[in-house]
Formats: sequence, structure tokens, C-alpha cells
Amino acid sequence: MTHTVHTALEAAADIAHSLESPDQLAEAGTPAQSLAAGAAGISLLHSERAASGHGDWASAHAWLTIALSGDLSARDNVGLFFGAPACAFAAHLATQARPGILTRALSQFDTSITNLTRRRLTAAHTRINRGDPAAFREYDLMRGLTGLGVYHLQRNHHNSTRAVLSYLVRLTHPRPDGLPGWWVGHAPIPDDPDPAFAHGHANLGMAHGIAGPLALLAQAARRGITVDGHLDALDRIRAWLDTWQQPHPTGPWWPYWITCTQLHDDASIPGPGRPSWCYGTPGVARAQQLTALALGDTALQRTSETALLGCLTDPKQRNSLTEPGLCHGLAGLLRTTWRMAEDAVTDELGEHLPPLITTLIEYRHTNSPEFLTGAAGVALALHTTAANTDSCAWDTTLLLN
Repeated sequence: MTHTVHTALEAAADIAHSLESPDQLAEAGTPAQSLAAGAAGISLLHSERAASGHGDWASAHAWLTIALSGDLSARDNVGLFFGAPACAFAAHLATQARPGILTRALSQFDTSITNLTRRRLTAAHTRINRGDPAAFREYDLMRGLTGLGVYHLQRNHHNSTRAVLSYLVRLTHPRPDGLPGWWVGHAPIPDDPDPAFAHGHANLGMAHGIAGPLALLAQAARRGITVDGHLDALDRIRAWLDTWQQPHPTGPWWPYWITCTQLHDDASIPGPGRPSWCYGTPGVARAQQLTALALGDTALQRTSETALLGCLTDPKQRNSLTEPGLCHGLAGLLRTTWRMAEDAVTDELGEHLPPLITTLIEYRHTNSPEFLTGAAGVALALHTTAANTDSCAWDTTLLLN
């Protein structure tokens, strides 16, 4: 393991050195205020390395400066991964390792994002009152209220956090037609006219589906922050996931989504799919594990950990990951495994970390510098797993921590 750790740290350092200057991002035309693809996200790599003693704050400061410059959007279509909330969260995570910096900027951000959250909550409750289907942009982690809830939870804004949690509780109630409250009226790619999703779908994943709200509700409960109906909401989501849990010789798995046809006609569900953080079983398993930890449910915890173990031991699932990034690649599987292994009831998950690190090192090369799908995320996963450090809690952006 010592050689693997050393090689991983070297690989992460090489990537970080290649991303020292923000100039390359400007040349690519990537929006700086994107946590997924811009300077805000790449700053997380340098903040984490500086905090753990492997890098310097000059690089982190350079990327944060680019992220925080210009006209940051606080319009109603922004969220945790784009706009003012994305840049504010990058700044917040930097302060976890270097307290006292950016205090004034964060105070201004807090006011703006609190007002944004109020507007978004008003719109969401109005939509529910009308009986219209939900949309990813309303509730999900990336641009929805779950992501804004992550921001407020980490900033200790308890009133705003509880307001988001109350909305999520309401989202878990079935609609009058019996569909789950998080049923969206569009396809997994919202503008895609795919006839298979003519009546919408229910998404199960961490990035855009119900696993994200489940993880946030569980994390808040673990901190003692709860609202009326909180535990009932956890139970409703768990029951839904139990209904659609699929058997497999190596361990249970969950589909990416459920369509009307699958819901009503007992249509077959192909799978298992690739074990990605965003849509796949690993993200759902982590949300389930967090719920188990919040409730003290040992049986649920074992189920969630067995599900991830199945992803790791099934060659077909492992080999279906062909990209290195966090979102739907090897880095996401590595980071999810590390987090779940930390909390697991057995050592089995941890035993898979060395081969995962080795595989990611082999497939780490990418032309993209981005956090979510590119080199910055790969380097973060390698660095923090190999160094066994987590100074900035960067994976709170993925609802893993």
C-alpha cells in the first residue's frame, strides 16, 4: 500500500502542477463561476492540497480570485454548481482550512443566497400547490434546492436549512395521482423529446434524483437539525428505494430511473448500470448508508454496504467505468468507496481501495481540467484518499460527507 500511496500522491501533484495557472481556463472559455467546470471547482484542489501541506495557498488564491471576479449570477436559475452559490461554497471550503479569510465576501454571499433560497422555496411550494410535476432544477443537488440546502447546512444557517428540509419533506409526499412527489415531467436530459419519457420519470440518483434529498435529510438529522415529518420523509424515500431495489449475485443495485411504463406495467429494468456517483448504485448506496447512520438502522447499513461491494466485485460493473472523473467515472467510485469504508461495519470495502487507486492512476489522463468530470476531481480523489486527509471537506459538494 505504501508504494500505491506514494504513486497516487505523485500523480495528484503532477495534475495540480499542471493546473497552477488559471490562464488555461480562460483560453478554453469555461465560465469561472462554475463549480463543475470552472475556476470555482478547480480552486478546491489547491485549497485541499495547501491545507494538507502538499501545496501552497498562492495557487488556491489565484483560482479563487478568478472565480470571485466579474458579475456573479444570483438569478433564480443558479445553484450549488453554478453562479454565486458555487463561488461562495468554494470560498467557504477554503476557509475550513484557513479560517478568517474572505469573511466579508462570505457575509455578502450569505445574504444574497438566503434571499435566493427564499424565492426558490416560494416558487417550489407554489408549484406543488398547483399540482404540477417537479423538475430537476427545482429540487436536485446541482441547481436545485437540495444543493442550496447543502450550502446552508455547511454555513450553519439553521433557519434556511430547516426551510429547505421542510420543502424536501413535502416533496416526498405522493401526488394526488399516486406518483411520488419528486416525479419530474421531463426526460433525464430535460430537453430531450424521448418518447420513453413522455410522461416523465422518477430519478433515483444522487446528482438529479431522490438520493440527493435523502442524503441531505440524513446528514441534517445526524447533526440534530430536523423538522416536522423529517423521519417520516426518510422512511418514504427508503420504502421507494426498497421497492425498486434489484437483486444480483454480487449484491443489490438500483436503476437510474423509473418510467411510467415500468411503474404501471411491471416492465423489465435493465441493469446493473455503470457504478457511477451521479446516477448509479454507489451514490444511492451512500445516501442509504447515511440514512442508516442517522437512524441507527444496522440492517439498512449492511444492505447499502453490500450494494457498493457488489459494484466493486462484479467485473462487468467495474469495467463499465471508462472515464476517470468524479461524476460518472473512477474517481467518483473511489471517493464514494473511501467515504463508505470510513463508516462501514466491516473492513471489506477498505480492502478495495488500493486496487481502485491503482486503476485510477492508470486511467487518470484527461484533456479536461474540470472538477466534476476532469483532472481536478481526479487529483482530489487520489490526493485525499492516498493522504487519508480531508482538510476542506470538498466532497460535501457531492453529498458524500
